[in-house]
Amino acid sequence: MDVLETSKLLDEELYSRQLYVLGSAAMQRIQGAKVLLSGLQGLGAEVAKNLVLMGVGSLTLHDPHPTCWSDLTAQFFLSEHDLGKNRAEASQEPIAQLNGAVRVCVHMGAITEDLLLDFQVVVLTASELEEQLKVGRFCHQHGICFMMANTRGLVGQLFCDFGEDFTVQDPAEAEPLVAAIQHISQGSPGVVTLREVDIHNFQDGDQVTFSGIEGMVELNGCTQPIHIQEDRTLKIGDTTTFSRYLRGGTITEVKKPKTVHHESLTTALLHPRMVAQSPQEVHRAHCLHQAFRALHQFQAHTGHLPKPWHPGDAEAVVRLARCLEPLQGTQEEPLDEALVRTVALCSAGDLSPMAAILGALTAQEVLKAISGKFTPLDQWLYFDALDCLPEDAESLLSPKDCAPRSCRYAGQIAVFGASFQEKLSRQHYLLVGAGAIGCELLKGFALMGLGANGSGSITIADMDHIERSNLSRQFLFRPLDIGSSKAKVAAEAASRLNRGLQITPLTHPVDRTTEHIFGDSFFSRVDGVAAALDSFQARRYVAARCTHYLKPLLEAGTLGTWGSAAVFVPHVTEVYKAPTSAAASEGATNPVCTVRFFPSTVEHTLEWARNEFEGLFRLSAETINRHLQPSTSLADIDGSQVLDVLRVHPQTWQDCVVWARGQWQLCFHDSIMQLLKCFPPEKVLEDGTPFWSGPKRCPQPLEFDANQDMHLFYVLAAANLYAQMHQLPGSKDQASLRELLKVLPVPSPQRLVPIVTSDLASTKASTKFGPEQLKELHKVLEVRRMDPPLQPLLFEKDNDSNFHVDFVAAAANLRAQNYGIPPANRAQSKRIVGHIIPAIATTTAAVAGLLGLELYKVVGGPRPLGAFRHSYLHLAGNRLSRWIPPAPANQTFCHLTWTCWERLKVPAGHPERTLESLLAHLQERHELRVRMLLYGPAVLYSVGWPPDRQAQHLALKVTELVQRVTGQVPEPGRQVLVLELSCEGEEEDTAFPPLHYEL
Repeated sequence: MDVLETSKLLDEELYSRQLYVLGSAAMQRIQGAKVLLSGLQGLGAEVAKNLVLMGVGSLTLHDPHPTCWSDLTAQFFLSEHDLGKNRAEASQEPIAQLNGAVRVCVHMGAITEDLLLDFQVVVLTASELEEQLKVGRFCHQHGICFMMANTRGLVGQLFCDFGEDFTVQDPAEAEPLVAAIQHISQGSPGVVTLREVDIHNFQDGDQVTFSGIEGMVELNGCTQPIHIQEDRTLKIGDTTTFSRYLRGGTITEVKKPKTVHHESLTTALLHPRMVAQSPQEVHRAHCLHQAFRALHQFQAHTGHLPKPWHPGDAEAVVRLARCLEPLQGTQEEPLDEALVRTVALCSAGDLSPMAAILGALTAQEVLKAISGKFTPLDQWLYFDALDCLPEDAESLLSPKDCAPRSCRYAGQIAVFGASFQEKLSRQHYLLVGAGAIGCELLKGFALMGLGANGSGSITIADMDHIERSNLSRQFLFRPLDIGSSKAKVAAEAASRLNRGLQITPLTHPVDRTTEHIFGDSFFSRVDGVAAALDSFQARRYVAARCTHYLKPLLEAGTLGTWGSAAVFVPHVTEVYKAPTSAAASEGATNPVCTVRFFPSTVEHTLEWARNEFEGLFRLSAETINRHLQPSTSLADIDGSQVLDVLRVHPQTWQDCVVWARGQWQLCFHDSIMQLLKCFPPEKVLEDGTPFWSGPKRCPQPLEFDANQDMHLFYVLAAANLYAQMHQLPGSKDQASLRELLKVLPVPSPQRLVPIVTSDLASTKASTKFGPEQLKELHKVLEVRRMDPPLQPLLFEKDNDSNFHVDFVAAAANLRAQNYGIPPANRAQSKRIVGHIIPAIATTTAAVAGLLGLELYKVVGGPRPLGAFRHSYLHLAGNRLSRWIPPAPANQTFCHLTWTCWERLKVPAGHPERTLESLLAHLQERHELRVRMLLYGPAVLYSVGWPPDRQAQHLALKVTELVQRVTGQVPEPGRQVLVLELSCEGEEEDTAFPPLHYEL
């Protein structure tokens, strides 16, 4: 079902990014679901937050425990005022405020069988093993999806039981594969050849359906399995008796449901199936499984978890683990007693990053259970971040330093100690970006106490304002905040989470235009940077600043259920590098003539439609307004659609409809007829190859039919946009518009732009007027100069009431019909033309949690490379990988050895040294004979210059030289000038360290 069909049920604007990931059918099921969540400590709060943000229909909270100090370390719905209050009751109101469409209630009694029968999904996050087994057994027997999750310090577990026969409707996140057909043979079997541009990823045995085929029409609408041959052609069924294939058509993957079989917790406890990426990870998971079983026994015997970093309690847990009944199928695996001991030592702690990660994973599994979207975990997942502990943790951390205390960081102190907490509070951090990841990071920083209590600080920078679509994944924002500054609202909300937080919001971008703000003085006070940015260009810039100032960088990104988190530490890890493919594709456009005349994908038609919007409703209006001034010259006017707008001066809504109907005729009939006149369907190239072959699809003109919805939608959107541009009232009455269109005459053929298939010539032809057009334009402008100016329309992707996306989607799909290209629905169109990144709350929370773990290491002090982790996760595919980042590569030249983190430092001196003195210093100190010296793109010195020019430059002080060459004076507070150099004898790929000339 298309998103448009469910707009009455779904708040499309609110859930726009989420809809791209889950789809409207899954979202409908989520909106109608009832979930029971037992346990409102930090982990439970994370599960509740994610479920409510993502729109689950009803959430019932249960927790018999009162709020204590250790809860505040990770439970962001609670505060000091809630101490002693029931956790569920105290959390209810702030949870409900996240999403008014979700019913949030509290159950205060025991968990009974009658209660459980009222829910589709039951989640336990703070319960004893006995209760887990009891509830899990009942849920398994009655077809209720059951989940159990726990965190113990730096270790977490998640268990899923979706029943013995659970059907996954849509196992994969990706859209169905689609490919264009080049030929289909008549035979048994028939062989399908795909167009060369469509390098396909179909698998042997996939089911596909056929559409849009001319000639062999018997296949249209049929679903068949395919078999991949060595040459990548596809074998299908018998086509011997079918009509001969002529042209066109597409094949589309038919997604197959999948059945999952889960065991109950009672069985799975001793027969665990682990989600892991390698045999080593499976063994570690088995040991962690035994550690959790031993912790349950210890708590049952003593009434409490092991005391923080208490050797005796830890040894008791190890003894219990030794005596446990072995896991089935793992008898030969030795128990890693050192691992169990470490788990026990820090098990009393509760950490916000761990709660964020496990809470995100658990919430995602709840959504899988409700929606049937994506494959669930099978069945146990263990995650540990014991790498956050210092190498000699047992000697550094003591029961005294980690003892329970009455403060909001008690759960964190139990793991890392009070002295580490003090170090966290003294940090000064810059957070760039207050979007989805930025808000989650800021929430985590507040809970961790980063820069809190007066001795440290956080600066958050973001120039954007809050939109409604942000509310489904950005925890710190509420409906009343729409339109306000993201940085300011996020800072205020984080301060409410932790009154001790010292935070400064800045509404400036962090880029080259603001280096006077984020310059030497600013970065000299910063201990580290966290980047939550949605473009590789911005990430590269911030990373370059971190490299320049030798600051650690925490960086994360998401794309739907995919996410990554990385840490870059000066002199320890490599520096940030944008993914080559992603960086290359950012801002890329398709060839002009492909978009205008020879589209082969829906992306081409969408780019064409977006260009149509710009030309018709923005550029033409701006050009006309500019040239309505009598003194303006017309010689350099551009914009091929300006005259089309000026020729008709609409006065009424009907005039706008007439214009829009004419545009439809021009774009989807007349221009196609013109193209076919130039390049007939039977045209053959000199080598005998048909012109319309390979990526070129032969188009067909459309005949207007007011009864076809897409035809009507185009005219409706175009007429309303035309009315807006002329500041006339529009109309949304589709019925009356349909009747009007039925009586309007067919528009007369319009003057068409010549077809030029060279990209350069095509661009020039489409943007410049000829003499006759200039003459006509002059006459029309003379008449129109007394009229009010036109209203240029700036494309807005997030306003669903202004017809912007409607026009582009309709125009692109009609163009796709012309060329036999599979269309995109409105949601897909909006995502592509708006460059919208699909996003959901669960992935966002998980990557923020992963960065929080790396922050512990960065703040903790010098760590070896092996302590740090880059992370990658795919929640839909049940993948979570962490690995040690690469070390920085060494470069050498003569006696010098350096990495990307090194620089050559030269003090300016008193009095300041000249360029000649600088070059002499580099030769004497580093044996470098400089051939060329640059300041940015400006050349300060070159051995290739004439002697008199060299002499002029050599005699100047370096700052005087920079001023003379660039015309710029170094701004006040500038501490260094960064110079680049090349030297005699260097290899072609040598990149010398930057020269920091210290002022």
